[in-house]
Amino acid sequence: MDSKTPALNTADKMKSVKAACDKATAGPKKDSAMKHFHAAETAHTAKNDSECNRELDAATHALA
Repeated sequence: MDSKTPALNTADKMKSVKAACDKATAGPKKDSAMKHFHAAETAHTAKNDSECNRELDAATHALA
Protein backbone atom coordinates (compact mmCIF):
# COMPACT_ATOMS: atom_id res chain seq x y z
CA MET A 1 0.00 0.00 0.00
CA ASP A 2 1.27 3.47 -0.85
CA SER A 3 2.25 5.51 2.21
CA LYS A 4 0.06 8.39 1.01
CA THR A 5 -3.06 6.21 0.76
CA PRO A 6 -5.23 6.63 3.85
CA ALA A 7 -6.17 3.49 5.75
CA LEU A 8 -9.85 4.39 5.38
CA ASN A 9 -11.27 6.64 2.74
CA THR A 10 -13.73 9.29 3.86
CA ALA A 11 -16.84 7.32 2.89
CA ASP A 12 -15.65 4.25 4.83
CA LYS A 13 -14.77 6.41 7.81
CA MET A 14 -18.26 7.96 7.70
CA LYS A 15 -19.86 4.51 7.74
CA SER A 16 -17.71 3.46 10.67
CA VAL A 17 -18.42 6.58 12.73
CA LYS A 18 -22.15 6.40 11.91
CA ALA A 19 -22.24 2.81 13.16
CA ALA A 20 -20.47 3.83 16.38
CA CYS A 21 -22.93 6.70 16.88
CA ASP A 22 -25.90 4.41 16.28
CA LYS A 23 -24.62 1.88 18.84
CA ALA A 24 -23.93 4.51 21.51
CA THR A 25 -26.37 4.87 24.37
CA ALA A 26 -28.50 8.00 24.47
CA GLY A 27 -27.03 10.93 26.32
CA PRO A 28 -24.84 14.00 25.96
CA LYS A 29 -21.91 12.09 24.42
CA LYS A 30 -24.12 10.68 21.68
CA ASP A 31 -25.74 14.08 21.10
CA SER A 32 -22.34 15.71 20.70
CA ALA A 33 -21.11 12.94 18.40
CA MET A 34 -24.20 13.21 16.22
CA LYS A 35 -23.73 17.00 15.95
CA HIS A 36 -20.21 16.41 14.65
CA PHE A 37 -21.38 13.61 12.37
CA HIS A 38 -24.01 15.88 10.77
CA ALA A 39 -21.35 18.54 10.27
CA ALA A 40 -19.18 15.87 8.61
CA GLU A 41 -22.05 14.96 6.29
CA THR A 42 -22.38 18.62 5.30
CA ALA A 43 -18.64 18.88 4.65
CA HIS A 44 -18.69 15.63 2.66
CA THR A 45 -21.53 16.94 0.50
CA ALA A 46 -19.46 20.08 -0.14
CA LYS A 47 -16.52 17.81 -1.10
CA ASN A 48 -14.43 19.23 1.76
CA ASP A 49 -12.64 16.07 2.87
CA SER A 50 -10.33 17.74 5.38
CA GLU A 51 -13.26 19.33 7.25
CA CYS A 52 -15.21 16.09 6.98
CA ASN A 53 -12.37 14.08 8.51
CA ARG A 54 -11.89 16.67 11.25
CA GLU A 55 -15.58 16.41 12.19
CA LEU A 56 -15.49 12.60 12.06
CA ASP A 57 -12.50 12.62 14.41
CA ALA A 58 -14.39 14.99 16.73
CA ALA A 59 -17.41 12.65 16.67
CA THR A 60 -15.23 9.69 17.55
CA HIS A 61 -13.59 11.65 20.36
CA ALA A 62 -17.00 12.71 21.71
CA LEU A 63 -17.98 9.07 22.12
CA ALA A 64 -14.82 8.20 24.08
